[in-house]
Amino acid sequence: MGLYKIMLVDDEEEVRKSIIKKIDWTAAGFEVVGDAENGEEALEKLELLEPDVVVTDIRMPYMDGLTLTEKIHQRYPSIKVVIFSGYDDFEYAQRAIKLNVTEYILKPVNVEEMTAILKKIRKNLDEEIEMRRDVDLLRERYVASLPVMREHFLNSLVGGGIPAETAEEKLKEYELDILGAEKWVVAVIHAEPEEEHGAGTSSLHQERELIPISVKQMMEEKLKPYCRFVIFNSSREMVLIAAIDESNTQTGLIEQLNDICKECRKVLEVSVTMGVGSSCSSLGNMGRSYQSAVDALGYKAIVGDGGVIYINDVEPVNRGKLQFDQQEESDLVAAIKFGPREKIEAAVKKIAGRMDAKVHIRQYQAYVLSVASTVTQLVQQYDLNLSEILGTDQDYFEILGKMDRQEDFYQWLLGVSCRIGDALGQERDNTAKNMIRTAKQYIEENYSDPELSVEKLCRYLHMSPAYFSTMFKKETGQTYIAYLTEVRLNRAVELLNKTDDKTYIIAAKVGYQEQNYFSYVFKKRFGVSPTKYRGAK
Repeated sequence: MGLYKIMLVDDEEEVRKSIIKKIDWTAAGFEVVGDAENGEEALEKLELLEPDVVVTDIRMPYMDGLTLTEKIHQRYPSIKVVIFSGYDDFEYAQRAIKLNVTEYILKPVNVEEMTAILKKIRKNLDEEIEMRRDVDLLRERYVASLPVMREHFLNSLVGGGIPAETAEEKLKEYELDILGAEKWVVAVIHAEPEEEHGAGTSSLHQERELIPISVKQMMEEKLKPYCRFVIFNSSREMVLIAAIDESNTQTGLIEQLNDICKECRKVLEVSVTMGVGSSCSSLGNMGRSYQSAVDALGYKAIVGDGGVIYINDVEPVNRGKLQFDQQEESDLVAAIKFGPREKIEAAVKKIAGRMDAKVHIRQYQAYVLSVASTVTQLVQQYDLNLSEILGTDQDYFEILGKMDRQEDFYQWLLGVSCRIGDALGQERDNTAKNMIRTAKQYIEENYSDPELSVEKLCRYLHMSPAYFSTMFKKETGQTYIAYLTEVRLNRAVELLNKTDDKTYIIAAKVGYQEQNYFSYVFKKRFGVSPTKYRGAK
């Protein structure tokens, strides 16, 4: 392992310098990245220095070591804390133990004792990292989480957006035996107790949560001799993906499912309705098969429940070869939103390239409308100016009516997609600038609040503190704490110049509960105390 970062906190500068000078930090496995005179200053520096270990005195002005420890564990739980105490006080030690302090040491500490403690901490840190990296342990955890990971992947697969190559890799990784099929069929299963049985004679009716488990078990038993398949739970229903190859047929599968519905009614006293979707010959199109299965199940109120509803039986069969599928749509939207331009060009080229297919003009027009609808939805979703994006005030359908040639459509789609991408990029920049502007305004209006923390500000902005801190530093070049301190001190200077208020009143007006700490921060910034600053004016 490399050197771990350590920070020292003690109100006596001589003590800090002495410790830094006497210890062979590198030999102990550490580097000193900074020091602080008190807990308040330490908290300000933590975000910037990111130490692995904080060594702090227990008795300090403004904020003692135990309070500092408590705040560290709240905000940075992975940081180890070592407390020095010049007092053999059981109460202090007891509180330190409750705060999970790594070491509690009585002063004075000699070099040998301190070095031994540091090496012990380094060993513990090494072991923690090794544990996280331990391959066997990771493998055990991986195996334990496999069922959840499989289910998550399968839900993503039928949700659309996973490329066929990725899907194939994951099916192999999770040992899901449905690869190498001629086509796949998705079915969505809905199960509930039969109404005619009322409370029911089966114990399943008393424990409804067991119904899906029983239905799943019956399906696995009945389908296992017939085909390769996977069954899993989605957010709404149970889902089946069946592989169709030379040893079975889609028609035969539907017959098997019908038989299962009858068995469930007879044996389990459970009404099972299955929506069977259209087949797909590519794993990348699994989302379409799933959606058509959901649509089929939606006909339950019309067709009736307790059996199989095949989408082709209730809706006209679409035999078109030119269709804007979910994968192409996801790729185009991702390219437009996240760029760069080369990625947009590749997505547009792929979409336009499919228009070489020899299809009826109505299919061609439907394809163009589907693609145009996707980009228009993006424009509406982000409230962009449609005329600016289209590059004209012409009627939307008038523009599409001129897309008779593949090259015309390619150029139009490329131009529109790039303009949307540029507009979204500008919008993101504006959003960040507006966020910083709002944050600054909030600070200007609330700097007198002593509880004005980054967490409180982020609750107002509805943002995460980590993201806000990153964006704030990027946009302003300062950390949040540094900026807030600057605002408070500048306001303090104004009050010192324009009023006769006492120092403790000015401290309270600019957000400092402790007059002494205000004076400390002021002197650190301007080189003199507030009183001397006023006297020099």
